[in-house]
This record gives sequence, structure tokens and C-alpha cells, in this order.
Amino acid sequence: MGKPSELFANLTPNWFASIMGTGIVATAAVTLPVQIPGLRVAATVIWGVVFLLLILLTAATVVHWVRHRETARKHHNNPVMAHFYGAPPMAMLTIGAATLLLGKDVIGERLALGIDAGLWALGTVLGLACAVAVPYLQFTRHNVTAADAFGGWLMPVVPPMVSASTGALLLPYIPSGQLRLTMLMACYAMFGLSLMASLIIIPLIWYRLAVHKNLAPSAVPTLWIVLGPLGQSITAANLLGSNAHLAASGPLGSALEVFGVLYGVPVLGFALMWAALATVITVRTARRGLPFSLAWWSFTFPIGTCVTGLNGLAAHTHLAVFEAMAVGGYALLLAAWAVVAARTFHGSFVKGVLFQAPLGATSSGANVSGAAAAA
Repeated sequence: MGKPSELFANLTPNWFASIMGTGIVATAAVTLPVQIPGLRVAATVIWGVVFLLLILLTAATVVHWVRHRETARKHHNNPVMAHFYGAPPMAMLTIGAATLLLGKDVIGERLALGIDAGLWALGTVLGLACAVAVPYLQFTRHNVTAADAFGGWLMPVVPPMVSASTGALLLPYIPSGQLRLTMLMACYAMFGLSLMASLIIIPLIWYRLAVHKNLAPSAVPTLWIVLGPLGQSITAANLLGSNAHLAASGPLGSALEVFGVLYGVPVLGFALMWAALATVITVRTARRGLPFSLAWWSFTFPIGTCVTGLNGLAAHTHLAVFEAMAVGGYALLLAAWAVVAARTFHGSFVKGVLFQAPLGATSSGANVSGAAAAA
């Protein structure tokens, strides 16, 4: 096991992906078409644990910046690690939503709403800043080529899409009138911001795979990140559509609700195709050796967004196949989370290798984990 001090010395922003991947297990359970007895209770327990983990990880990050400022400042200059600054705001937004959906059963709706509103505001500001700052660094400082494109490039531009999804949950609590309508339009603007940026980046990842074929084994799990903006956009379109009538009356509200289905079903088709491609590439790589790293958390949150997207489509269409896919997807999410969480615990507290200094980034994007660990 590594030294306890290594936790603070070598902490990287991609650790927040573990909060995202665990939090989505809780939030995805709430709106599943089929509610198994005890599922909500289990999800609430998970929320409580991951809420505490968010506090501890945030505190550890503050200590890291205070005690190891030079190391912390190097992260944004790393052409691989910089993209994972998108993880902290998404972790805040995910836990905020889980607090409103599940935490209210424990701490009351008023306090849960206050926590969610605070985390949503902070996560949204940080997410928007990340969506501009990291691409700026990539455009002006990072030395990268098309051969370096990998799933992590999506991380800084996805947070606004998560803000759009979780902001939809806050709409019923905002005073009616101009303020609520402004919130709705702001969420759709963030939906567009993230969607357009993702539609630029995903073809670059496809190009890299098709032309260069040099994706390092440790970077293969990041292929699943592509499902993140796809599933989250389906989720956002349907959640915003469900609550649009609260802010936009008449034809506009109805049109926005219909948009959720008209947008969601075609995008789901591409998401399924990408999931199939990611699966066969992952299996092929695993046969040759797939080293464990924090990048494995890419198997959780993106799948979870597809589950929440399917939940929304099932609610709007009442189609049995969407309901079955949502339940099946959630079972897959649980299995992936169990494996990754166990390996992370082993790599962190048994072997301690995940707390060690990350290896230098390579041109092939191999160091997506910050610390590759065969735990």
C-alpha cells in the first residue's frame, strides 16, 4: 500500500469520475419503469455514501492545491489530464440531482432543494468555465494532433448538458413567469452548446480510430465516454420536455415535449451502434490485456446516462421495448459499477498504486487514468 501522503500529493481531477459513476447508479434507479421493492432504499443509501465521498474528495482536492500547488497547476497543461477537469462539475451536478430525488426522503425537501440548487449553480459555473477554458488550452498550448483524439476530449464539453438535465428538475421550484422561462431557455442553450461541441469531437475520435488505429489499451475504456453526451442529451431533451409546460404554455410547451422523442429515438440508434463498437473493441483489447486504471469509470456514467435517457423515452412513449432496455441497461450499469468500484478500492487502499504519481502523458493518449494500475 502506498503512503497516505500520496493521496494529497498526486490527486488528479479524474478521481471525480468515481463520484459521477456512483451517483448515476442512484439517480438512474429513481425513474426506472419497473420499480423493484427496496430499490429506492438501496439508491438512497448509495446517495448518502457518495454524498459523503464528494465532500471528502473535494476537501482532499483543496488540500492538494494548498500543499502541492505546483503539481496541481501542471494538470491543466497536460494535454490528456486537462480534459478531466470536466469531472468535478459533473460530479457536483449528479450528486445535487440525487439529493433532490432521493435525499429529500432523509433530510427533507427544503434542505435537499437548497443543496441541489447550490450544487447546480456551482457545477454549472464550473462546467461552463471548463467548456471554454480547456478547449482554449487545447487550441493554444497543448501539443496535439488528430492522432491523439480520444474519448476524454468530450469531458470538458459535457458538463453543460448535465446542467441542462439537472436544471430541468429545478424548474417546478422556480417562481413562474420570466424567471422560470429564462431557466428553461438557459437549459436548452446549454443543451445546444454541449451537443454542437460533441458533434465536432466525436467525428475526430472516429477518424483517429479509422485512420491511425493506435489507441493504447489503457485508453480503450474512454471510448465509452462517447455514450455520455449521447445518453445525457436524450435525458435532457426528455426531462426538459416533460417540464416545459410549466414555463412555456401553448404550442411551444407541447412542441418541446414532442422534441424529446423526435430527438431521442434517432440518437438512441447511434448510441446503440457506438455501444456495439465500443464493446467489441473493449473485448478485443481485454483478450490482449486491459490494464486497470481510473479510466474504467468510463464504463459507468456514460451507460447510466443512456439508462436515464431510456427512462425518459419509456415515460413519453410507454413502449415496452424501451422499458425493457432501460431495466437491462440498469442491470449492466450495476454490474459495471460493482467491478470498477471493487477494483478501485483494491487499487487505492490495498495496493495503493492509484495514489502514486501519474505517468507522463503519451502521444497515443495512454495516460488517461493519471495512474495506470493493474490492481
